[in-house]
Amino acid sequence: MDSMTKYAAIDIGSNAVRLLLAMVSEESFGLRVKKISWMRMPIRLGEDAFLRGTISDERACKLTKTIGGFAKLIDAYQPVAVKACATSAMRSAQNGRQVCRRIKEQTGIDIEIINGRQEARYLFQNRHEIMTSSEKAALFVDVGGGSTEITLFCDGKVQDSRSFNLGTIRLLNNRARQQDWDLMKSWLTKITQGHEPVEAIGSGGNINQLFKLAKGRPGTWVSRKKIKKIRDELAAYPLEERMKRFYLKPDRADVIIPGARIYIKAMSWGRCEKIHVPMQGLADGIIRVLHDKRMQAQSMETKIDAPEIEPALAKAYF
Repeated sequence: MDSMTKYAAIDIGSNAVRLLLAMVSEESFGLRVKKISWMRMPIRLGEDAFLRGTISDERACKLTKTIGGFAKLIDAYQPVAVKACATSAMRSAQNGRQVCRRIKEQTGIDIEIINGRQEARYLFQNRHEIMTSSEKAALFVDVGGGSTEITLFCDGKVQDSRSFNLGTIRLLNNRARQQDWDLMKSWLTKITQGHEPVEAIGSGGNINQLFKLAKGRPGTWVSRKKIKKIRDELAAYPLEERMKRFYLKPDRADVIIPGARIYIKAMSWGRCEKIHVPMQGLADGIIRVLHDKRMQAQSMETKIDAPEIEPALAKAYF
Protein backbone atom coordinates (compact mmCIF):
# COMPACT_ATOMS: atom_id res chain seq x y z
CA MET A 1 0.00 0.00 0.00
CA ASP A 2 1.15 3.46 -0.89
CA SER A 3 1.81 5.92 1.93
CA MET A 4 -1.13 7.95 3.11
CA THR A 5 -1.21 11.70 2.52
CA LYS A 6 -3.02 13.99 4.95
CA TYR A 7 -5.44 16.75 3.95
CA ALA A 8 -7.87 19.08 5.73
CA ALA A 9 -11.08 20.64 4.37
CA ILE A 10 -13.42 23.23 5.87
CA ASP A 11 -16.96 23.70 4.55
CA ILE A 12 -18.69 26.89 5.72
CA GLY A 13 -22.35 26.29 4.92
CA SER A 14 -25.58 28.16 5.61
CA ASN A 15 -26.69 25.71 8.29
CA ALA A 16 -23.40 24.46 9.75
CA VAL A 17 -19.61 24.69 9.54
CA ARG A 18 -17.65 21.47 9.08
CA LEU A 19 -14.06 20.28 9.35
CA LEU A 20 -12.85 17.07 7.72
CA LEU A 21 -9.39 15.65 8.40
CA ALA A 22 -8.65 12.83 5.99
CA MET A 23 -5.93 10.59 4.60
CA VAL A 24 -5.67 9.63 0.95
CA SER A 25 -3.79 6.76 -0.60
CA GLU A 26 -3.51 5.59 -4.20
CA GLU A 27 -4.70 1.99 -4.47
CA SER A 28 -4.97 -0.32 -7.48
CA PHE A 29 -8.76 0.29 -7.57
CA GLY A 30 -8.33 4.08 -7.37
CA LEU A 31 -8.27 6.59 -4.51
CA ARG A 32 -8.89 5.48 -0.96
CA VAL A 33 -10.05 8.28 1.30
CA LYS A 34 -10.05 7.57 5.01
CA LYS A 35 -11.87 10.00 7.32
CA ILE A 36 -9.77 10.58 10.42
CA SER A 37 -11.93 13.18 12.09
CA TRP A 38 -15.16 14.98 11.29
CA MET A 39 -16.52 17.95 13.22
CA ARG A 40 -19.68 19.97 12.74
CA MET A 41 -20.74 23.21 14.42
CA PRO A 42 -24.32 24.44 13.86
CA ILE A 43 -23.80 28.15 13.29
CA ARG A 44 -26.70 28.97 10.93
CA LEU A 45 -25.09 31.80 9.00
CA GLY A 46 -28.05 31.63 6.64
CA GLU A 47 -30.41 33.00 9.28
CA ASP A 48 -28.44 36.25 9.21
CA ALA A 49 -27.58 36.27 5.52
CA PHE A 50 -31.04 35.52 4.08
CA LEU A 51 -33.06 37.52 6.61
CA ARG A 52 -30.87 40.58 7.16
CA GLY A 53 -28.53 40.48 4.21
CA THR A 54 -25.50 40.64 6.52
CA ILE A 55 -23.81 38.40 9.07
CA SER A 56 -24.26 39.74 12.61
CA ASP A 57 -21.29 40.48 14.87
CA GLU A 58 -22.45 37.75 17.21
CA ARG A 59 -22.44 35.05 14.51
CA ALA A 60 -19.23 36.38 12.92
CA CYS A 61 -17.59 36.07 16.33
CA LYS A 62 -18.88 32.51 16.82
CA LEU A 63 -17.66 31.60 13.33
CA THR A 64 -14.21 33.12 14.00
CA LYS A 65 -13.88 31.14 17.24
CA THR A 66 -14.95 27.93 15.47
CA ILE A 67 -12.46 28.43 12.61
CA GLY A 68 -9.81 29.30 15.23
CA GLY A 69 -10.48 25.98 16.94
CA PHE A 70 -10.37 24.15 13.59
CA ALA A 71 -7.04 25.87 12.83
CA LYS A 72 -5.53 24.47 16.03
CA LEU A 73 -6.75 20.96 15.18
CA ILE A 74 -5.35 21.29 11.66
CA ASP A 75 -2.05 22.47 13.11
CA ALA A 76 -1.91 19.38 15.33
CA TYR A 77 -2.83 17.12 12.39
CA GLN A 78 -0.13 18.56 10.07
CA PRO A 79 -1.75 17.98 6.66
CA VAL A 80 0.12 18.67 3.41
CA ALA A 81 -2.71 20.94 2.20
CA VAL A 82 -5.76 22.76 3.58
CA LYS A 83 -8.72 24.36 1.82
CA ALA A 84 -11.67 26.29 3.26
CA CYS A 85 -14.75 27.07 1.16
CA ALA A 86 -17.84 29.12 1.99
CA THR A 87 -21.11 28.75 0.10
CA SER A 88 -24.53 30.40 -0.23
CA ALA A 89 -24.78 32.36 3.06
CA MET A 90 -21.37 33.95 2.60
CA ARG A 91 -22.20 34.64 -1.07
CA SER A 92 -25.45 36.41 -0.09
CA ALA A 93 -24.15 38.42 2.87
CA GLN A 94 -23.03 41.97 2.02
CA ASN A 95 -20.24 41.68 4.58
CA GLY A 96 -19.20 38.14 3.58
CA ARG A 97 -15.78 39.22 2.31
CA GLN A 98 -15.10 41.37 5.38
CA VAL A 99 -15.94 38.47 7.70
CA CYS A 100 -13.56 36.24 5.71
CA ARG A 101 -10.79 38.87 5.95
CA ARG A 102 -11.27 39.12 9.69
CA ILE A 103 -11.07 35.33 10.05
CA LYS A 104 -7.90 35.25 7.94
CA GLU A 105 -6.28 37.92 10.17
CA GLN A 106 -7.25 36.17 13.40
CA THR A 107 -6.81 32.49 12.49
CA GLY A 108 -4.58 32.39 9.40
CA ILE A 109 -7.25 30.39 7.54
CA ASP A 110 -7.93 31.64 4.03
CA ILE A 111 -11.59 31.23 3.04
CA GLU A 112 -12.66 31.10 -0.59
CA ILE A 113 -16.27 32.10 -1.29
CA ILE A 114 -17.33 29.77 -4.10
CA ASN A 115 -20.26 30.06 -6.52
CA GLY A 116 -22.88 27.41 -7.28
CA ARG A 117 -21.01 26.04 -10.28
CA GLN A 118 -17.77 25.58 -8.32
CA GLU A 119 -19.74 24.02 -5.49
CA ALA A 120 -21.27 21.49 -7.89
CA ARG A 121 -17.81 20.72 -9.31
CA TYR A 122 -16.43 19.91 -5.86
CA LEU A 123 -19.49 17.87 -4.96
CA PHE A 124 -19.34 15.52 -7.87
CA GLN A 125 -15.67 14.74 -7.35
CA ASN A 126 -17.21 12.05 -5.14
CA ARG A 127 -17.95 9.96 -8.19
CA HIS A 128 -20.91 7.60 -7.96
CA GLU A 129 -21.09 4.65 -10.36
CA ILE A 130 -24.46 5.72 -11.81
CA MET A 131 -22.85 8.99 -12.90
CA THR A 132 -20.85 7.00 -15.43
CA SER A 133 -23.65 4.60 -16.44
CA SER A 134 -24.55 4.39 -20.11
CA GLU A 135 -27.98 2.80 -19.44
CA LYS A 136 -29.38 5.57 -17.28
CA ALA A 137 -29.03 9.28 -16.63
CA ALA A 138 -28.11 10.52 -13.15
CA LEU A 139 -29.49 13.65 -11.54
CA PHE A 140 -27.12 14.88 -8.84
CA VAL A 141 -29.01 16.94 -6.24
CA ASP A 142 -27.31 18.73 -3.35
CA VAL A 143 -29.59 20.64 -1.00
CA GLY A 144 -27.96 23.10 1.35
CA GLY A 145 -29.22 25.78 3.71
CA GLY A 146 -29.13 28.49 1.06
CA SER A 147 -29.03 26.87 -2.34
CA THR A 148 -29.65 23.69 -4.27
CA GLU A 149 -27.13 22.50 -6.86
CA ILE A 150 -28.41 20.14 -9.55
CA THR A 151 -26.36 18.47 -12.28
CA LEU A 152 -27.48 16.02 -14.96
CA PHE A 153 -25.00 13.32 -15.97
CA CYS A 154 -25.34 11.17 -19.05
CA ASP A 155 -22.72 8.63 -20.17
CA GLY A 156 -20.38 9.96 -17.52
CA LYS A 157 -20.53 13.50 -18.90
CA VAL A 158 -22.10 16.61 -17.40
CA GLN A 159 -25.09 17.50 -19.60
CA ASP A 160 -26.19 20.53 -17.65
CA SER A 161 -25.68 22.06 -14.21
CA ARG A 162 -27.49 24.78 -12.32
CA SER A 163 -27.71 26.40 -8.88
CA PHE A 164 -31.06 27.57 -7.45
CA ASN A 165 -31.74 29.94 -4.55
CA LEU A 166 -33.75 27.29 -2.76
CA GLY A 167 -32.37 26.02 0.52
CA THR A 168 -33.65 24.75 3.86
CA ILE A 169 -32.88 27.92 5.86
CA ARG A 170 -34.50 30.07 3.16
CA LEU A 171 -37.65 27.88 3.22
CA LEU A 172 -37.75 27.77 7.00
CA ASN A 173 -37.75 31.57 7.12
CA ASN A 174 -40.17 32.00 4.21
CA ARG A 175 -37.45 33.50 2.05
CA ALA A 176 -37.88 31.20 -0.96
CA ARG A 177 -39.48 32.89 -3.96
CA GLN A 178 -42.10 31.24 -6.15
CA GLN A 179 -40.09 32.22 -9.25
CA ASP A 180 -37.17 30.07 -8.05
CA TRP A 181 -39.48 27.04 -7.73
CA ASP A 182 -40.86 27.74 -11.22
CA LEU A 183 -37.35 28.09 -12.60
CA MET A 184 -36.28 24.77 -11.10
CA LYS A 185 -39.40 23.03 -12.40
CA SER A 186 -39.12 24.24 -15.99
CA TRP A 187 -35.35 23.59 -16.11
CA LEU A 188 -35.67 20.05 -14.71
CA THR A 189 -38.57 19.18 -17.01
CA LYS A 190 -36.59 20.42 -20.00
CA ILE A 191 -33.19 18.82 -19.28
CA THR A 192 -34.50 15.37 -18.31
CA GLN A 193 -36.69 15.03 -21.41
CA GLY A 194 -35.63 12.10 -23.56
CA HIS A 195 -33.52 10.66 -20.75
CA GLU A 196 -35.14 7.52 -19.40
CA PRO A 197 -34.70 6.34 -16.74
CA VAL A 198 -33.25 9.08 -14.57
CA GLU A 199 -32.02 8.19 -11.08
CA ALA A 200 -31.17 10.76 -8.42
CA ILE A 201 -28.03 10.99 -6.31
CA GLY A 202 -28.61 12.94 -3.12
CA SER A 203 -26.03 14.93 -1.21
CA GLY A 204 -26.38 16.97 1.98
CA GLY A 205 -27.08 16.43 5.66
CA ASN A 206 -30.85 16.19 5.23
CA ILE A 207 -30.89 13.43 2.63
CA ASN A 208 -28.26 11.54 4.66
CA GLN A 209 -30.62 11.66 7.65
CA LEU A 210 -33.69 10.76 5.58
CA PHE A 211 -31.77 7.83 4.10
CA LYS A 212 -30.88 6.59 7.60
CA LEU A 213 -34.50 6.94 8.72
CA ALA A 214 -35.54 4.96 5.63
CA LYS A 215 -33.14 2.24 6.83
CA GLY A 216 -31.21 2.61 3.59
CA ARG A 217 -28.07 0.46 3.42
CA PRO A 218 -24.80 1.89 2.04
CA GLY A 219 -24.56 1.38 -1.69
CA THR A 220 -28.32 0.98 -2.14
CA TRP A 221 -31.13 3.38 -3.07
CA VAL A 222 -34.43 4.52 -1.57
CA SER A 223 -37.62 5.25 -3.50
CA ARG A 224 -39.16 8.70 -3.78
CA LYS A 225 -42.34 7.21 -2.27
CA LYS A 226 -40.38 6.16 0.83
CA ILE A 227 -38.81 9.62 1.24
CA LYS A 228 -42.31 11.13 1.01
CA LYS A 229 -43.64 8.70 3.62
CA ILE A 230 -40.84 9.59 6.05
CA ARG A 231 -41.34 13.30 5.44
CA ASP A 232 -45.05 12.90 6.31
CA GLU A 233 -44.18 10.92 9.46
CA LEU A 234 -41.72 13.62 10.58
CA ALA A 235 -44.14 16.45 9.79
CA ALA A 236 -46.87 14.81 11.88
CA TYR A 237 -45.03 15.76 15.09
CA PRO A 238 -44.17 19.14 16.58
CA LEU A 239 -40.45 19.97 16.78
CA GLU A 240 -39.69 18.76 20.33
CA GLU A 241 -41.55 15.50 19.82
CA ARG A 242 -39.88 14.99 16.43
CA MET A 243 -36.43 15.35 18.04
CA LYS A 244 -37.25 12.75 20.69
CA ARG A 245 -38.99 10.23 18.48
CA PHE A 246 -36.48 10.23 15.64
CA TYR A 247 -33.32 11.02 17.65
CA LEU A 248 -32.71 14.25 15.71
CA LYS A 249 -30.41 17.10 16.69
CA PRO A 250 -32.26 20.42 17.20
CA ASP A 251 -30.56 21.98 14.16
CA ARG A 252 -31.55 19.00 11.99
CA ALA A 253 -35.11 18.51 13.22
CA ASP A 254 -36.39 21.78 11.75
CA VAL A 255 -34.58 21.85 8.39
CA ILE A 256 -35.24 18.20 7.52
CA ILE A 257 -38.86 18.98 6.48
CA PRO A 258 -38.04 21.75 3.96
CA GLY A 259 -35.03 19.65 2.91
CA ALA A 260 -37.25 16.67 2.11
CA ARG A 261 -39.59 18.97 0.21
CA ILE A 262 -36.80 20.17 -2.12
CA TYR A 263 -35.55 16.61 -2.82
CA ILE A 264 -39.08 15.33 -3.48
CA LYS A 265 -39.86 18.20 -5.86
CA ALA A 266 -36.54 17.83 -7.70
CA MET A 267 -37.10 14.08 -8.05
CA SER A 268 -40.66 14.38 -9.29
CA TRP A 269 -39.85 17.16 -11.78
CA GLY A 270 -36.77 15.24 -12.90
CA ARG A 271 -38.85 12.04 -13.13
CA CYS A 272 -36.67 10.09 -10.67
CA GLU A 273 -38.24 7.17 -8.85
CA LYS A 274 -35.14 6.35 -6.79
CA ILE A 275 -32.39 8.19 -4.99
CA HIS A 276 -28.88 6.94 -4.18
CA VAL A 277 -27.20 8.49 -1.14
CA PRO A 278 -23.38 8.13 -1.05
CA MET A 279 -23.15 10.10 2.26
CA GLN A 280 -20.47 12.40 0.93
CA GLY A 281 -20.44 16.16 0.80
CA LEU A 282 -18.50 19.26 -0.14
CA ALA A 283 -15.63 18.58 2.29
CA ASP A 284 -15.08 15.11 0.75
CA GLY A 285 -14.93 16.69 -2.70
CA ILE A 286 -12.43 19.31 -1.52
CA ILE A 287 -10.12 16.56 -0.20
CA ARG A 288 -10.15 14.86 -3.62
CA VAL A 289 -9.41 18.12 -5.44
CA LEU A 290 -6.49 18.86 -3.08
CA HIS A 291 -5.08 15.40 -3.74
CA ASP A 292 -5.47 15.74 -7.53
CA LYS A 293 -3.67 19.10 -7.45
CA ARG A 294 -0.84 17.63 -5.41
CA MET A 295 -0.46 14.68 -7.78
CA GLN A 296 -0.43 17.03 -10.79
CA ALA A 297 2.20 19.24 -9.15
CA GLN A 298 4.36 16.19 -8.42
CA SER A 299 4.09 14.90 -11.97
CA MET A 300 4.97 18.39 -13.23
CA GLU A 301 8.10 18.31 -11.08
CA THR A 302 9.17 15.00 -12.55
CA LYS A 303 8.60 16.43 -16.03
CA ILE A 304 10.91 19.41 -15.46
CA ASP A 305 13.66 17.68 -17.47
CA ALA A 306 11.32 17.24 -20.43
CA PRO A 307 11.68 19.65 -23.39
CA GLU A 308 9.85 22.97 -23.05
CA ILE A 309 6.34 23.31 -24.43
CA GLU A 310 6.04 26.11 -26.98
CA PRO A 311 5.01 29.28 -25.03
CA ALA A 312 1.86 29.72 -27.15
CA LEU A 313 0.77 26.16 -26.38
CA ALA A 314 1.47 26.50 -22.70
CA LYS A 315 -1.21 29.19 -22.43
CA ALA A 316 -3.80 26.84 -23.88
CA TYR A 317 -2.99 24.11 -21.37
CA PHE A 318 -2.79 25.99 -18.10
